[in-house]
Amino acid sequence: MNAPAPATTAPAPALVEGRGDVSAAVVDALRTGRPPVHDPAALLRADPWGEDLQLALHLLYELHYRGFAGVDDDREWDPDLLRLRRALETRFLHALRVDLRHAPRSVEEAFAPLLVEPVDLSGSVSRHLETDGELWQLREYAALRSLYHLKEADPHLWVVPRLTGRAKAGMVAVEYDEFGAGRAERIHARLFAGLMADLDLDTSYGAHLDRAPAVLLATVNLMSLFGLHRALRGALVGHFACVEITSSPGSRRLAAAMRRCGAGPAAEHFYAEHVEADAVHEQVVRREVVGGLLADEPELEPDVAFGCAATVLLEDRLGAHLLTAWREGRSALRATDGVTPAGS
Repeated sequence: MNAPAPATTAPAPALVEGRGDVSAAVVDALRTGRPPVHDPAALLRADPWGEDLQLALHLLYELHYRGFAGVDDDREWDPDLLRLRRALETRFLHALRVDLRHAPRSVEEAFAPLLVEPVDLSGSVSRHLETDGELWQLREYAALRSLYHLKEADPHLWVVPRLTGRAKAGMVAVEYDEFGAGRAERIHARLFAGLMADLDLDTSYGAHLDRAPAVLLATVNLMSLFGLHRALRGALVGHFACVEITSSPGSRRLAAAMRRCGAGPAAEHFYAEHVEADAVHEQVVRREVVGGLLADEPELEPDVAFGCAATVLLEDRLGAHLLTAWREGRSALRATDGVTPAGS
């Protein structure tokens, strides 16, 4: 994971190998330009939380972002790929709804636990990194989070044309900050590339996909799932609000972790930047984006609550994966070619 300097422009990433029948069929289809060919039973067998389904879904979603080297841009709207994507999304969304069948259905119930700092932080990744984390763990955390942060806020932009009035204005105000408030060097994705360079990581978009386990891919896929479907606009707003509410305290701990481990000024700055900014964003999102959306479309309240609950569920699963690995002294990255990454 050696680092070139952060690039202002980036080529499309290379495709990775599949992790099962379905993802292998997607990779083959993208490489050859042909429709995906797979056993329909493989899709039914695929674990909705597993490596095969989550990688297949991630690859198909990436066609709407940077695409892949050697893959025609027209494949973004290929009807065969879209049909497969829809089938994968259905499996993923059903699994989420089953696991969250007892989750709150009101915004007040969904967000109330997030507004108070928990007393027990033993399950907090940011707390672990702040107090006990080692530099190699910070590097793994950054490598995994790069799959979102190098396109930070992009999935949320899809909701803007689906909002009106206060919700639209509030969302655009927050997104304006995420994209540097008119200054290219302050775009949050670019700031994260600086963090990665400080940690001696490859800053290329998608460079760490092959090392990312399904539990991480699911957190990124969730945003694309919500963002690409107008019917899930309430869930996307719920997700966005959840992220903004929880970001400031977590970012404060991560900035302290970077400082304690001597990660570098850009690494510390990325999280320090989010402490104050996201505290302000939280108020705008709660009052204007969520409040404005529900004033216009009150029937979407259960969807907003669902988006929040789904975010918490997947972040908790990722946190458990990271902490279990690190406390056992092993890498949380996915092994490739039978080789487990060294935990140092």
